[in-house]
Amino acid sequence: MFTLEQIQQTHARVKTGADFPQYVQDLRQLGLRAYDHYVSDGHNDYRATTGAVLTSPPVGEPLTIAAQGRPDWVAHAIHIHQQGQTDYPTFCRQVAAAGVEKWTVNAEAMMCTYYDRLGQPLVEEPIPLP
Repeated sequence: MFTLEQIQQTHARVKTGADFPQYVQDLRQLGLRAYDHYVSDGHNDYRATTGAVLTSPPVGEPLTIAAQGRPDWVAHAIHIHQQGQTDYPTFCRQVAAAGVEKWTVNAEAMMCTYYDRLGQPLVEEPIPLP
């Protein structure tokens, strides 16, 4: 079972959105099955392949999630972040303004899904192999 310290060490190697596929692969090697990132307070629920769940503390500035989900805004924020045009805090602010309450990274399926406040998927995107 992985630890929060191992996850933080892995995350420290991420410099831009372009590093995300390798980050997910590295987490997968630690035994991560999936995680949910909650945009409003920055905490994560990490789910291990063993079924165990590890929750990280909140990080970053508290963000207000827009009431209406806007898939086109989410897709644009993802696109420019993957190109390295935004840093992580900016990306989080942009998806909050686009109505994203959380995103789920499924490391087994290599898929990232962004959800609105009602739990409806706004954007689902495959994570490319590094």
